[in-house]
Amino acid sequence: MKMTRYSEPQILAILRQAEGGVPVAELCREHGMSTASFYKWRAKYGGMDASMIAQTKALEDENRRLKKMFAELSMQNELLNEALGNVWSAPLLQGFCE
Repeated sequence: MKMTRYSEPQILAILRQAEGGVPVAELCREHGMSTASFYKWRAKYGGMDASMIAQTKALEDENRRLKKMFAELSMQNELLNEALGNVWSAPLLQGFCE
């Protein structure tokens, strides 16, 4: 995962300065960042406060954990299906469905 130069509280402080009327070009020069970074942050964090960022981070962590769990279970399922072969073919299942 890429490490950023600024923490989330620092990003929020920079965005608040921009909302306060400081020109974007001046902010970028003062903090040594590009205007593209500023606008990317504004798109991602605009209108958020610290608690919302913490909640978003927790949801992202949970999503990452669930995706990993799904990938592991899918791999286990695939391995079991390969090990069983065609034991569960259609003619065998017809007796259970009736």
